[in-house]
Parts: sequence; C-alpha cells; structure tokens
Amino acid sequence: MKTRFILINTSHAGNVGGTARAMKTMGFDDLVLVAPRWANVLRREETIQRASGALDVLNNARIVETLDEALDGVAHLCATAMTPRDFGPPTRSPRAHFAELLGAPDMPLKNELTAPVDHGPRPDSIAFLFGSERFGMQNEDVYRCHVALSIPSDPQFGSLNLAAAVQLIAYDWREALGGFAVQSATAEPQLADAAAVAGMLKHWEEALTDIGFLDPASPKKLMPRLNQLFNRAQLSPEEIHILRGVAKAMSQKTLRAAGKTAAPANPSAEQ
Repeated sequence: MKTRFILINTSHAGNVGGTARAMKTMGFDDLVLVAPRWANVLRREETIQRASGALDVLNNARIVETLDEALDGVAHLCATAMTPRDFGPPTRSPRAHFAELLGAPDMPLKNELTAPVDHGPRPDSIAFLFGSERFGMQNEDVYRCHVALSIPSDPQFGSLNLAAAVQLIAYDWREALGGFAVQSATAEPQLADAAAVAGMLKHWEEALTDIGFLDPASPKKLMPRLNQLFNRAQLSPEEIHILRGVAKAMSQKTLRAAGKTAAPANPSAEQ
C-alpha cells in the first residue's frame, strides 16, 4: 500500500531529519512537509545530522504550501492526536486500526476509545499526518481524516517528540504490513551427528573413570543422563571437539599426577 508521512508546520529542523531516519528504518520514503518553519529545512545541517544517513528520504521529500497539495493521491487519512476532537473522526490505537484496515482477524483490544470502524474496501494508499511541535494538529486538519491515531502512553505524561511519534507509527504500520525478517548475525549452526556424540560420550566415560568420578563396576545411570543432557544441548561439531579436549585434559592430568605419561594417540606418527 502506498504510504506517505506528512509533517505540518514543523518548527524544528532536527525533527525533519529524525523523521527521515525513522521512515527509512521501516522502509518508507514518501515524506511531504507542509509549510515548515524553514524554507531550506531539507538542507539544514541539523536536519542532515539527525537523518543519520537517510539522505535519500530527504532528497525525495517535497515541500508544499497547503495540506491539499500534500494529500494529492491519498485515499485514507490518519491524524495523530492524543485528545479526541468533538465532531472529529473516531480515535483508535494504531495497532487496532491497522488490523481492521488490513482485514486482519479480530484481536483482543483493551481500553479502545471508540468502537471498530467499517472502512469498506481496502484503500490503496494511506497518509499519516503529524502536527506542529508547538500546538499539534489543527481541528480542521483532524476533521478531514478518517481516524485519529492515539499512541497508547502514560496518561500522566503522554507527550512524545515528533520524530519519536513517527517512529512508533512507522513501526506499527510496517508490522501490520508483514514486517521485515530478523537478520541473524550467524548462520544456523550445524549439529553433530549421533556417531560424534556417541564417540564423545565414550571419551568422557574413560576420562571420568580416570579421575575417579565414575566407578565402571557400578556406573548406575550417570552416562545415560549425560547422554540426555548432551542431546538436549544440540551440540555442534566444534562443541564436540571442545568436550573431547576437556576429556583428554582430564585423563592426561590424572596420568601426570600418578607419575605416568600418556601413550601417543598414533605411535607411528612419532617415528
């Protein structure tokens, strides 16, 4: 769905940069500014610094004089307002509204301000409107919208920085659209096969016997329990190698303590 973020009468250049950054992290790039305080706000140093590399969003952004221009081509309008307006659109939490808008299954909602809204056919475009840092959104702008989104926050301190509010709305909207896959820093580990685990357990049985922890005449259930423990751990080949190294070190230390030397693993290699 085509998505646009609209900032109305923005007074702080840093919030424009912060908005660009928030949008880019969630994969959005359509930004329109309505009559900002600074005509050159997209090129101001504070804007660029706060954008933190989201320069493509700034380069693609447009500055217009009226909200009508900013809304061109948009089918569904969402105001962002903490306080419900008399005679205004219904006030909803972002996640509840997005679920309804996209036709998601019913979800349990708490403390919703109004009943669900019948939106009819799914729109092909959406815009999120954010008012000035100084006075929020004007009533006449809110009245034009299909819904007023209210971010659930502490009733005693619900004030949000403009760019932070954009980030929250952008995140919830991206999640509603399906989100992005979480990138793993490493590939899925390869698991050791059963033969490698069995060989390691045999090595540990010998080492535990060497140090006197296991009585081979009365082993009881120690080795089966260790087997279950290592199976639950889902060991990798590298971890098997480490555990066999530990077993080898235990046996060698026991032999040294007894005044003996361990025989080489491959005698022919010594010749």
